[in-house]
Amino acid sequence: MESNEGVVFSECWNHFFHWRQDTGIQVFANSPLSARLCTGAKCVSSVLNMAPTCLQPLLRYRSFAILFLTPLLLLPLPLAVPTREARCAYVIIIMAVYWCTEVIPLAVTSLMPVVFFPLLGVQTSKKVCLQYLNNTNMLFFGGLIVAISVEHWNLHKRIALRVLLILGVKPALLMLGFMIVTAFLSMWISNTATTAMMVPIVQAVLDQLDSTENDVTTMEQATGQTNTVIELEEKSISESTAVHVVINEQVTDDPKSSEEKKMKKRICKGMTLCVCYAASIGGTATLTGTGPNVVLKGQMNQLYPNNNDVVNFASWFGFALPNMVLMLVLAWLWLQCSFMGLNFRKSWGFGTEKTAKEKAAYSVLKAEMKKLGPMSYAELNVLLLFVLLVLLWFSRNPGFVKGWAARLFPGGEKYITDSVPAVFIALLLFILPAHKPRCVAWNPSMSDPEQTEEDKKKPFLSAPLLDWNVVQRKMPWSIVLLLGGGFALADASANSGLSAWMGLQMTPLGSIPPWAIATVIALITAVFTECTSNVATATLFLPVFSSLAESVKIHPLYIMLPATLSASFAFMLPVATPPNAIVFSYGHIHVLDMVRAGIVMNMIGVCCVTLAINTWGRPMFELDTFPTWANSTRNQ
Repeated sequence: MESNEGVVFSECWNHFFHWRQDTGIQVFANSPLSARLCTGAKCVSSVLNMAPTCLQPLLRYRSFAILFLTPLLLLPLPLAVPTREARCAYVIIIMAVYWCTEVIPLAVTSLMPVVFFPLLGVQTSKKVCLQYLNNTNMLFFGGLIVAISVEHWNLHKRIALRVLLILGVKPALLMLGFMIVTAFLSMWISNTATTAMMVPIVQAVLDQLDSTENDVTTMEQATGQTNTVIELEEKSISESTAVHVVINEQVTDDPKSSEEKKMKKRICKGMTLCVCYAASIGGTATLTGTGPNVVLKGQMNQLYPNNNDVVNFASWFGFALPNMVLMLVLAWLWLQCSFMGLNFRKSWGFGTEKTAKEKAAYSVLKAEMKKLGPMSYAELNVLLLFVLLVLLWFSRNPGFVKGWAARLFPGGEKYITDSVPAVFIALLLFILPAHKPRCVAWNPSMSDPEQTEEDKKKPFLSAPLLDWNVVQRKMPWSIVLLLGGGFALADASANSGLSAWMGLQMTPLGSIPPWAIATVIALITAVFTECTSNVATATLFLPVFSSLAESVKIHPLYIMLPATLSASFAFMLPVATPPNAIVFSYGHIHVLDMVRAGIVMNMIGVCCVTLAINTWGRPMFELDTFPTWANSTRNQ
């Protein structure tokens, strides 16, 4: 058992290193441990005080040293090699160090190309600034506005509770239900928001299970004591014998109760871990589900402008959804094995009736559903707009037939991208009313007598479904800047010749089989993303991997797709991604629990991605050929 000082130090240490600015959301707010988790400044002082004496000066000046020594130590690179490639590499390496160490906020680091690329003669300011709100960023922006509207009207919570009530509350089905709901919601809204919404529901169910079990145990003990007293009176057993029996019963019951407590802890760990893992897995299924997917889309457009829109919403969904489903099933089986065991009769409840605990869990879900009330007019409108957006994305350019863009608009396949329907639906959210319009007759004598004077004075259209203040408060602007900085790096590295130079250096790797390259890259990315933001990981690695693909003459997506998906496989550490930190803050799991489960999860992810890219990914993206657009656009 750890001491309180050790626990507080561990929490402060994790909170300090997770003090990240890339999410725009305070992860530990409203959590049970928020009262014990100290602020960033207090955590820093705690770490400094408890560190060895020889390391305290280093920790104290760590940020200062990284911030100012990195540019100075790298300065010989542009001075010794006075070329555009070297100057571009100088800025990229500095940004990579700042992103990895987070000495300044990630979004602030992303603004460095606007200043240093023009100053060093790498690229004009006009070209650099255009990358910060390009087509891909507008797609992400529109998708985020729709996600904010879903959150604002609690539609995501209604969907989650409805699915859980349908699936049932048997232990295995309950975990599967939590994972399915979390993964589905993470496909459309942010992983952080999904986890922040789901974990309190999980916590409420676990609390109810715990209290119900305590009530049942108390009742059983009371009944047992009553039966024992009756038997003792009937048989006239002496008092000493009675004491002896009671002592024996207590000794016999102790191992059972301790085993039940251990099992309860394991179930709590499994139920909470399944949420953060499902959130990371679910985000990979759609193009706007998580940052690395958007980075791939944007960098493909930057590096290969003539790629015939090979990566769009429909093609990505067709490739990533089966991989997501496979990963989700394997993750569920792994968590079942490690935390609950594969007792099908006990977990699935075959041939058994609902226990008191299961009835209690079901009542909690029903009570939460009842709190939401009937579906409102605003929720219905948001749901219809959400479904319309998904249909527009899928049918714009399905590939096997002409989409609506080509059929309804001349030259639409050239002019219309996935960002158009996203922004269109976002505009409708600011126009359509949140409440049902009430018609008032022009003639006062024909008006409804039930209408009051106040009703008659109200405007025909009520307030819209979404207000800009809500968007401004909930929009993760730092991610938009982070994406823009990544696109500026990719564009500058291509135009300066740095990517071409890197490609020449990697030519000897052509002797390695492509499947081996893809597997190793997926593994490296999955390890690297454990200690760096997933968006920053994808931003740094994808241009390098595209150069590698060109140098060995294989399809760029054969390498870039596994790297993009693996950038979301941050399963091992609480600080790796916000969903992990949210789950960790509830206190059910220790770092070692997450590391043990996360190592296997990373292996599952890499194996699934390798399988996907070498099976259904090959015909979908024609990965066995080296496309002409990859050969001709690099040197333009």
